[in-house]
Amino acid sequence: MASGHKAVGLYIQDNKAHYDDLTSSPAVMQWKSLIATVLVAPLARALIRFPCSQLVTERSDPLVTPGEVSPHLHQIVGGNAFNFSMDPSNVDPAKASTCTTCRFAEDKSNYWTAVLFFKHPNGSYIRVPQMANHNTGPGLQAGGMTIYYFQPRAPTKNLDIVAFAPGFRMIVGHPLRRADDIPTTSPDYRQTSFRCFDNRDPGNNGVPGFAGDSFHLPNKICPEGIRSNIYFPQCWDGVNLDSPDHSSHVAFPEGPASSGLQIFGTDCPATHPVRVPLLFIEIIWDTRPFNDPELWPKDGSQPFVYSMGDPTGFGQHADYLFGWEGDSLQRAMEVCTGGDGIPWNCPVLTTQDMDTMNNCRQPNKVDEVVESECKSILYQSHLERLPGCNPIQDGPVSATLAPADCGAHTTWVAAPTPVTAPPSAVTPPWPVCWDGQGSDTSGGLAPRCDSKPTKANSGPAPVVTSPPL
Repeated sequence: MASGHKAVGLYIQDNKAHYDDLTSSPAVMQWKSLIATVLVAPLARALIRFPCSQLVTERSDPLVTPGEVSPHLHQIVGGNAFNFSMDPSNVDPAKASTCTTCRFAEDKSNYWTAVLFFKHPNGSYIRVPQMANHNTGPGLQAGGMTIYYFQPRAPTKNLDIVAFAPGFRMIVGHPLRRADDIPTTSPDYRQTSFRCFDNRDPGNNGVPGFAGDSFHLPNKICPEGIRSNIYFPQCWDGVNLDSPDHSSHVAFPEGPASSGLQIFGTDCPATHPVRVPLLFIEIIWDTRPFNDPELWPKDGSQPFVYSMGDPTGFGQHADYLFGWEGDSLQRAMEVCTGGDGIPWNCPVLTTQDMDTMNNCRQPNKVDEVVESECKSILYQSHLERLPGCNPIQDGPVSATLAPADCGAHTTWVAAPTPVTAPPSAVTPPWPVCWDGQGSDTSGGLAPRCDSKPTKANSGPAPVVTSPPL
């Protein structure tokens, strides 16, 4: 670990009273997004963090239902080679994509998750928009998510990670799950969680999935939105790029769990000995338009439901399909060890501006309306049923698939006429970059608002320095 990382941790420890006072101000709440300097820098040997705008929202899932319309709706980001089959024998997204919605131009991977809806008191459904995360500027992404790749630190033994290989894909979570039924001692227990953002404060500053977060959808109004936290397994069997269930070829580390990057244990099991980067996803759902208590159920339940008919949140899941160009991810994990997560401080990768990201789009290939561009609850498209007509199933028993004869579209077209407007960028209640005026109160975690696109290897590696005393 770089000496600068250690110095940051010692500085915070030795000046805790001053530090707590400083970080309680609204101006710096923006950087309490994941594991800010107090957590990220001392723990990570390598870290890249970047936004990805929305590519398309449609009922497509090439891992679970290749070549078919998926039972439920997903929001997809990444390379525009994404299609309904993504057969690894004839599609390499790194080569087939002509653009990507992600900040780093080398990342043509695809990442997708289920979509969150608001159930109106009249029984209709409204798509919950997504908004830009903290420190993801300059510019506001249109929908999408924030992607992290971590490399762990000691006491983990296998610190030398191996980047994913072409054709690699995996899934975390299960869409039919409806109960908190994973043992607390299992590494899988903290793989998905939620954070409720309070007024002028994005929530607790702890590690996602620990105190302050919930494993079910928050059962209260979250004034500034809800964040989904999703971790993927970090250990690979070293042989299979996929598996029949898309998850048994990977595993979480075993051993005693602790905070920081050892939240799933320390070392990889003998069955999955190869350490891969810890892939982590954040999605910020803009629930602010639905904060009127009069719109909430009178029985004390909460009104949000996932696209597979899940009002619990236990069915939260995500898919990953690797598509980095060449050895770009491996180089980034070896070089980009500054710990700040600012894309411009990773000199071996190419950065894009937000307009380029937002303009990389695909039309919905299933002839159905899935979201509205209008942000007013009075004028948004109210859907009579969830796309795919998934029934609401609140458990605790596992859900069942929607009936096949419900009348939902089961075919897709290669060159459709769009029936759904793409999402527009939502202005979040926090800054996404530092304008250079006054002092940078983000602790060095905010990118400059005047940052421009850069070519790979266009500048020196970042220098980590200790904060001033």
